[in-house]
Amino acid sequence: MRLYHASPVIVEHPDVLHSRENLDFGRGFYTTTMRDQAVNYAERFLRRGEDAYVNEYELDDDIGDFFIKAFPSYNEEWLDYVALCRKGHSSPNRYDAVSGGIANDRVFNTIDLYFAGFITKEEALDRLKYEKPNHQLCILNGQMLERHLRFVKAEKL
Repeated sequence: MRLYHASPVIVEHPDVLHSRENLDFGRGFYTTTMRDQAVNYAERFLRRGEDAYVNEYELDDDIGDFFIKAFPSYNEEWLDYVALCRKGHSSPNRYDAVSGGIANDRVFNTIDLYFAGFITKEEALDRLKYEKPNHQLCILNGQMLERHLRFVKAEKL
């Protein structure tokens, strides 16, 4: 599987330690199968006056005993998982990787209103059902990175 990661630097040897805490799927190495999504994210670095790279990787099709949790839509299970991770419960179910929708600006606004108690879970889910998920794959297990993810190249924007 071809994956992309936006960064202000070339990341030939990714790890899970340099991730920020309290992100959608916890502390891990975030990638996407959507090159355009990585380019759009990398442009944020350019707007801050930094260099911007789209790093490209290949993930093995056979990942052995590693377990990827997939969220195919913005549903209640996804919302509960993101809520736990954003509250600091990194990888609450001990998955090796998590795949699913990214909380972009519109989605984040809904989630923020829900977390703040301004809308109910049902209202949040009703709003989210109209959003088409982008894609992110967060690799939470460093051994999975080392064994199954290979750096291909980096493109400077």
